[in-house]
Amino acid sequence: MPLKTVCIFILLGSLQGKILAFQEQPPQSETSYSSRGFQFTSADGLYRLQLAGRLQFRFATPADQDPITYDDFFEQKQNLFKINRARFKVGGHAHKPWLKYYFEYELSASRLLDFRVMVEKWPWLSFKFGQWKSEYTRERVISSGNQQMMERSIINRPFTLDRQQGATIYGRWDGGGLANFNYHLMALTGTGIGARNNDDSRLMYSGRLQWNFLGDGVAMSGSALEFYSEPVASLALAGSTNSSQYTRYSSQGGGQLVGFENGSPGQYQMDQFLIESSLKYRYFSWHSEFHRKNILDRETDRLTRLQGWFVQGGILLNPKQAASEGTKLELAGRYALFQPEMELQGNREREYSLAFNCFFNDHLNKMTVDITRFDFEEESVNREASGWRFRVQYDFSF
Repeated sequence: MPLKTVCIFILLGSLQGKILAFQEQPPQSETSYSSRGFQFTSADGLYRLQLAGRLQFRFATPADQDPITYDDFFEQKQNLFKINRARFKVGGHAHKPWLKYYFEYELSASRLLDFRVMVEKWPWLSFKFGQWKSEYTRERVISSGNQQMMERSIINRPFTLDRQQGATIYGRWDGGGLANFNYHLMALTGTGIGARNNDDSRLMYSGRLQWNFLGDGVAMSGSALEFYSEPVASLALAGSTNSSQYTRYSSQGGGQLVGFENGSPGQYQMDQFLIESSLKYRYFSWHSEFHRKNILDRETDRLTRLQGWFVQGGILLNPKQAASEGTKLELAGRYALFQPEMELQGNREREYSLAFNCFFNDHLNKMTVDITRFDFEEESVNREASGWRFRVQYDFSF
């Protein structure tokens, strides 16, 4: 850099310092820390930057993934220890407090998970653009760091819409008493995370209506870690329609359910809906979902109907110590049933899970131990299998 340019920068810096020295109260930015991580806010409050991270370590035996097919029960045992998730999160607002943004990156898989902009000037009418977890099922929307169980149920894989790109209109309307609702109306590309193009001319359309019939809804977080003197509860109904080359979605993008081949653009028409309930009262929490899904193969006219549901609950074991901000202990359980083809009533997959949580600082610093039994029945071909799984996980956010 030329000497003349260096001198100009030094002079400008000196003048700026003298001007600020004469100001009685020079503007100061604010730095703080919260559950959202490190937070930097401009003096005028118009800009805010939040930086956070999360690490999740897991041991599992004899395997970590849920068994999907009959052969999965007889694979070689693979005891493993792994970094299950390593997330970097950036959020905040810019230009206006109601103009918000959020990014989330998975470091271990080098994958951009979320990138979105939210316009939240009015509680009853907000807008969102980008890529995020579609507000379809509570189980999937709840962050993996705020879950009650160690992982989502066997129902998640066949029914989740997962992350999609698109736009949504959403909000909360509070008319007092029973008239309290949250809603989401979404128009999405429908080809999964990271997909920059649609595979046909149709978009995915999805909607969710949540009725907070006790006047206040249940937050998208598992466990009742604070005392709810009055119950909070929600009932929700959601639906989706889409045509694409895929029959399922995950954090890896679009894929196929068991029994479906790789499709051509727009080959599979998927229509689905769910009914959901949630409740928190005192130190008890409840969550249930019922799903139906129809998949029409446009090339063969084959219609497949899927059904699944689960119930889940948990209770804090040491409420007195929890009230004094000490370590919190929770026992939780879940039962899930999945029917991959309703015409074959004897073909079922079941999950029985029991989890023990130790919260050192709520969901920001916790350890989870779970044990799960899987039952797999295929009466159509006269075979069945079952197996157990044991896992330990430590989740740390900062």
